[in-house]
Amino acid sequence: MHLDLHANSITGHIPQNIGDLQLLKELDLSDNLLNGEIPASVNNLTSISVMYLDANHLEGEIPFPSNYGQMPLLGFLRLQNNQLGGKIPPNLGYLVSLQRVSLENNKLEGAIPSSLGNLEALTELYLNGNKLSGVIPKSIGQLSHLILLTLSHNSIQGPLPNEMSALQNLQTLDLSFNSLTLNSIPRWVAKLPSLSRIYLAGCGIKGQIPDMLKSTPSPIQELDLSANDLTGGIPAWMGSLTQLYSLNLSRNHLSSSIPASVADFQELGVLDLHSNNITASMEHVFKIGTSFPGGSLTYVDLSDNSFTSGIQQISVGTLERVVYLNLSHNLQKGKLPTSMEKLKALQSLDLSYNKFGFGLVEALANLSHLETLKLQRNQFTGRIPAEFLNLKNLKDLDLSDNLLVGEIPAGRPLSDFPQSCFTGNTGLCGKPLSPCKS
Repeated sequence: MHLDLHANSITGHIPQNIGDLQLLKELDLSDNLLNGEIPASVNNLTSISVMYLDANHLEGEIPFPSNYGQMPLLGFLRLQNNQLGGKIPPNLGYLVSLQRVSLENNKLEGAIPSSLGNLEALTELYLNGNKLSGVIPKSIGQLSHLILLTLSHNSIQGPLPNEMSALQNLQTLDLSFNSLTLNSIPRWVAKLPSLSRIYLAGCGIKGQIPDMLKSTPSPIQELDLSANDLTGGIPAWMGSLTQLYSLNLSRNHLSSSIPASVADFQELGVLDLHSNNITASMEHVFKIGTSFPGGSLTYVDLSDNSFTSGIQQISVGTLERVVYLNLSHNLQKGKLPTSMEKLKALQSLDLSYNKFGFGLVEALANLSHLETLKLQRNQFTGRIPAEFLNLKNLKDLDLSDNLLVGEIPAGRPLSDFPQSCFTGNTGLCGKPLSPCKS
């Protein structure tokens, strides 16, 4: 027996007599407008194997199981994106058939109960986005089938238990933004045989990027060490991580220049280095090798650094899939290259707070998917090209504080933007600024 009512805008409470459906195997009430508490009668659903109550407005504590032996077949539990509070019930450890538990984005507090170590069939555990505190229980190391563990955005404290080194099947580990203050990445992290996605943002990691990450048993595919206290340069060996898809080293204290070896990345899709002290040229980013024609990069953020050059090396072959490109708050100067018109997929371009000069290149008008264009606080001169009227998808524009002159081309989308998008160009006139003098 299955009951699927998901995404139907249902309001009110879950009926108290829901527990009478003792033959019910799958219950899906997700993505509705349900409120109130989960009725304790769900403990009577002796045949239930799938329970999805996520994406509602449910509150109160998790009421099940109240005793050992209840809900013995429950394998998939989704309660995320509600307003559930209180502690994670220790009795959850009775549900030994659980394979996936999603409790993220609630208001759960207190420590993670050690009884979760009894869930021997568990493969995925989502506890992120709550108010959990205390330390990670040693019993987590007993979850031999665990593939994914995400505990981010809580108040969990360190140290990490060495017992976690027994998680031989773990592929994804996310401990970001807790109160861990690790100082360094535990060596066992780099020795986990299946681990390929490592998220340790905001974990108080200090010093240089550890070279133990260059020879992990399983190739790293995603690495997030952002918002730490990393120093030194980006090591040359990182180019050997040829299966890396996402690299986030933003909000650290990295310095020096980007090594030429980053051009060896073969699969990189996301590169975020913003808010560091990286200097010299960004040219090697634009030379990143790829196994896809037209490139694999889709997201590049190099903003808030001290780059002085490199944009001229934007090459035609490797950035054709870039959707987001942010080079703002750097020290770049000179003229924008006409080769930027090859960035056909670009939706957001931010070059603000640099020292770019000369005229606005008409090539930008060929970026038909562009929704955001921020060029403020540069030294652009001349007129706004009439071709900018071709940017029909433009929703966010800022050309303020440059040296632009002449009449703003009349028509949409330029006429849709307020004065603040054009101010600080003393030679500009026309709507939405003052009329031009004849």
